[in-house]
Formats: sequence, C-alpha cells, structure tokens
Amino acid sequence: MFGRWLGNRWGRGGRSGPLSAMTVPTGAGVLSCRVLDPVNEAVQHAELSVSDPMGRKIVSGGTDPFGSFVATVPAGEYRLAVAAEGFTPYRANVTVGDGAHASMGDVTLQIAQLPGLPESGDWDIDPMHSSIAFTARHIGLARIHGRFNTFAGAIRLAERMEDSAMHVVIDASSIDTAVKMRDDHLRSGDFLDVARFPTMEFYSDKFVHKGGARWAITGALSLHGVTRTVTLDTEYLGVGHGLEGETRAACRATTELHRDDFTITWQTMLARGIAAVGASITIELDIQVLPKA
Repeated sequence: MFGRWLGNRWGRGGRSGPLSAMTVPTGAGVLSCRVLDPVNEAVQHAELSVSDPMGRKIVSGGTDPFGSFVATVPAGEYRLAVAAEGFTPYRANVTVGDGAHASMGDVTLQIAQLPGLPESGDWDIDPMHSSIAFTARHIGLARIHGRFNTFAGAIRLAERMEDSAMHVVIDASSIDTAVKMRDDHLRSGDFLDVARFPTMEFYSDKFVHKGGARWAITGALSLHGVTRTVTLDTEYLGVGHGLEGETRAACRATTELHRDDFTITWQTMLARGIAAVGASITIELDIQVLPKA
C-alpha cells in the first residue's frame, strides 16, 4: 500500500520508494488510497471523485485490480468520494501539499443495506415521473440526445421476484430530439417509419438477480417490424412515498441497441458511405411505478 511504502510526504530532492520516478509538477502533489471491503479484499472498479471546496470535480477514476487509486492534483484542500456497487458511499477530506504524497491508506467500505422489494401485485408505470431517453452518434461525431414522450407499461410483481413480468408500449411518433426537422425525418420511412410501425413494444421473459440492487430483465423488443431479444441492465432504487402518501417503487435501466438488428438504415446516405446515425444506440430508462388502482 502506497502509504506504507512512502510515508506521508517526500521532498523534491530526496524521494524514494515505488513512486520516486514520478515527475510531479510544481505546485502539485499525489493523492492515493486503496479501497477494501469489510474482509480486506480489494474492491475493483470502485469509482472515486476528487472535488475542491467549491464542489468542482478535479479528477475522477476507478480503482485498479488491486483496489488502488493514484492521482496527481494541484496542492490544496479536497473532498474525496468513493462509491461501489453494493457498498455505502465513503467521503473524507484530504489535504495535498506541494510536492507531497497524501495517502488515505486503506479505505474500507461497508456493505450497503439493500432496499426492500416492493409488494407483489400489479403495478403501472407513472409516465409523469418516468423517462425513456436515448443517445446516438451523428455521422460518427457528436452525440444526439432524445426521448420518447408517450409510453405506458405495467409490471406484475410475483411473490418470487424472478417470476415477475413486464410489458411496455412506446409511441414511436413521440420521438423528441428538440429539433422538429430532425424528428420529422426520424419518423419517416428512412428510420422509424411510424406510419407502418406506430409503436415499439417490450415483453419481458425473465428477471435475473445479479447481486445487490442489480437485476437483468431480458425480453423481446419489437421495433420497426423486427423482434429481437434485449437485456435491460437494471438498478432497483427502492420503495418510497409520494406527496400524497402513495406508494412508489423506482428503478434505472440501460441497454444498447444495434440499429442494423432492426433494419433501421438510411439507404441514400449509406450508398454514399455515410452512416448518418451510429451503429449503436444507448437507451436509458428512469422508471417509477404505482400500485394498479
């Protein structure tokens, strides 16, 4: 661990240890830590963020296979935040001196208490507090962000969550990228062809618990007249109550679609060797559900 190897500080003229070969700019220092679980095993892929007193992010990154994180930052006062799936977030203040190595030592994360599962029964998606968004590349360059404004869905939660089922219907014509000309083109026969295929539908086949609050929801997506199997990487957020005391459950989910799988191409552009829309499209869902009335 870096703290044991180097101590808390080195001088510019007499550094020693594994980081002695590092060139640290004037006015900067090194911040390091190792992230462990309660049984002292390294936490891989933990996410760390270093922010200044104004809350501005200075640097962020993930731990290596040994749970270690090292960053060179300007000398100053910082707030370190550590997050990892299934663990309670960790926060601490740290001072990094000019030419110094500020080691946080071993940061031990505690197991997070998992949110309770919602009661079994029929639940409806609340479209007023939910969103279905997407991100695509335009001609391989900038990203375009959009959403579908009209959708509905229902979830039947079983006593055993793995036996649950979900059905979602999306109005394809409700696509919205905040540019009318582009949206009209996306609705046309070049892309979604909403006149022939007015809706997109998803029927789940299975719910699989991936550990902690993570679930994989696999099912059949019908889009543009083609049906393919897709998996929603889902994070369950728990149960809460709305302003009127109503019970709500929430989750976030992502998946990646390949437009060629659904025969969505713009042939006139492809003939010129230009992919107007990137080959893959990222879908992001933020969903709240209510018990069926």
